[in-house]
Amino acid sequence: MLTILVTGSNGQVGCELKSLHRKNQEYNWVFADKSNLDISDKSNIEVFVVKYSIGIIINCAAFTNVELAEDNFELSNLVNNLGVENLSLISKKYKIKLIHLSTDSVFGGDIKMPYKEDSAFDPLNIYSKTKLAGERQLISINPQNSIILRTSWVYSEYGSNFLKTMLRKLSTEDQIGVVCDQIGTPTYAKDLAEVIIKILSQIDNRNVEIYHYSNEGHASWYDFAVEINSIVKTRCKIKKIKTCEYPSRVQRPSYSVLNKGKIVKKFNIDIPVWKTSLQRCLRKMGF
Repeated sequence: MLTILVTGSNGQVGCELKSLHRKNQEYNWVFADKSNLDISDKSNIEVFVVKYSIGIIINCAAFTNVELAEDNFELSNLVNNLGVENLSLISKKYKIKLIHLSTDSVFGGDIKMPYKEDSAFDPLNIYSKTKLAGERQLISINPQNSIILRTSWVYSEYGSNFLKTMLRKLSTEDQIGVVCDQIGTPTYAKDLAEVIIKILSQIDNRNVEIYHYSNEGHASWYDFAVEINSIVKTRCKIKKIKTCEYPSRVQRPSYSVLNKGKIVKKFNIDIPVWKTSLQRCLRKMGF
C-alpha cells in the first residue's frame, strides 16, 4: 500500500485532504506541517521520506500571505521556491510521485480569455514570482510522474480566506466596499482535494505535466461577496470599488480565469460551477 505525504497539512487544501482521507483507505496517509517537517531543509525531508516509506507527495505547503510576502522575499522564496526544489530532488532520488500546487497569479491578467497551461507568464508580485520560480525548479529537476496543479481563489471553512473575511464583515458592518475589476474563479478547497485524490492513480508521465483546476465560471471579488450575502442574508450593503481604491501595495492580475480543458480531457472529471460549490461550503458551515 502506497503512503502519501501531505505537506502544508494545516492549510486549506491540506485540511480538506485530512477530512477526506478516511474515505480513501487504499493509501496510508502522513500529514505534516512546518512544525514537524521543514521543506527548506533537504535532509529533513529525506529523513522523513525514508522513515515513512513515502511513495507520493502532495505539496500543499506555501507562503500565501501576498501582502506580507512583499516585505519578506527571503521567507516567501524559502518555501515557495527552495522548498519545492528540495521536494523535487528527493522525489527524483526516491522515485516519488509529486503533486505540487501552484497559482493562477503566475499570469499577469493582460489577456481576457481563460489562461491555458502554456500561456505566457507575467507574475506581478513577490508571492507569484516565488511560486513561478518553484514551478521552474520542479520542471528543471523533472522527477517522473510529477505534476503542477494551478488553482485560484481558494476558500473553505478552514484557515483565513476571502469567504471567512466576508462572513465576518457582513455580520458586523453596515456597508463594505469590494473590488469589482479583478476577475477570477472562486474555488472550493474540498473540490480541489477530491480531484487530487481522484487523479492520483492515473498520473503517469515521464516529464512534469501542468494542469489547471478551479471551479467553473468566473466572478469578480464583488460578485463573490454578493453571492455570499445572497446565501447568508445579512443587511450589509456591498459597494463596488476599483482596485485603485483598495488600500494595498500589492499588484494583482485583473484577470486570472483558468482554462480547465486539459485536466477534464485527461482525467475525465466533472467540475462544479463556483456558485454551487459555495452553497455546499456554506451549508457545511451551518448557513
